[in-house]
Amino acid sequence: MKKVITYGTYDLFHKGHYNLLKHAKELGDYLIVAVTSDAFDKARGKLNVKDSLVQRIKNVENTGLADEIIVEEYFGQKIDDIKKHDIDVFVMGDDWEGKFDYLKEYCEVVYLPRTKGISTTKIKDDLKDKL
Repeated sequence: MKKVITYGTYDLFHKGHYNLLKHAKELGDYLIVAVTSDAFDKARGKLNVKDSLVQRIKNVENTGLADEIIVEEYFGQKIDDIKKHDIDVFVMGDDWEGKFDYLKEYCEVVYLPRTKGISTTKIKDDLKDKL
């Protein structure tokens, strides 16, 4: 069985998130999606997350694409998860191109193209403009 893992905040879940999960799922037989915890997002400088962790997990779950959902809580967890879950493929959006190449020591690393014209940052900016 080929196992795939991907990570994200998945805030304000949108078509771009769905497309990433769909394409990640196509790369293997079993998809693990790691949703970043609120505390870890804050530690990484993401201070404007709108949806709660519970809601973000539910949104990923509702796609029906994830075989398993875990929570990312600390720096270095990616290596631990790859080893623990015997991962074959690590997937991220191509906006992270090169940032996770150090994981090639543990598994294949794939950067998928983003969905054109869609980003959480743009959605948040559009929401601010409407207020």
